[in-house]
Amino acid sequence: MPDNSAAIQLVPVTADNWRQCAALRVRPDQSDFVMPVTYYLCLCAYGTTWQPLAITRNGVVVGFVMWGVDDDGSRWIGGLVVDVDAQRAGVARAALRQLVDRFAADPDCPNVALSYPAENTAARALYASLGFEETGETEDDGAELVARWTRPGVGEPLAP
Repeated sequence: MPDNSAAIQLVPVTADNWRQCAALRVRPDQSDFVMPVTYYLCLCAYGTTWQPLAITRNGVVVGFVMWGVDDDGSRWIGGLVVDVDAQRAGVARAALRQLVDRFAADPDCPNVALSYPAENTAARALYASLGFEETGETEDDGAELVARWTRPGVGEPLAP
């Protein structure tokens, strides 16, 4: 897999790129794990928790991700979607690294969290390879496992 992390950028979703975000597609076997980006855009537009970002490669929208701040200051990553034509090229990995680096730079951020269905083995492996550890917490009435990344040497050990 080529290292194209320098070509990957996280940019605000705007009037100029929201349609490209909404047009992102995943493989049919992934549709059980993610919602359409239009759903995530609605959560961002009509809620108070989530902030949307377009993931671009060389200026072209190839993905979407949203993030929010929990009551305890944790940063949550949600709605990560990489277009079917851009998958397996390091896009998600580069975007996640950028988000974790951004959040870790904030001293008020105790950790970075995300959740996923246990059967989403590709996401589970990716998150684990980036240092996210499953905590025993769940989301969506137990349907998703929570994993957290904590800055090395900071805070208490992760919950079992």
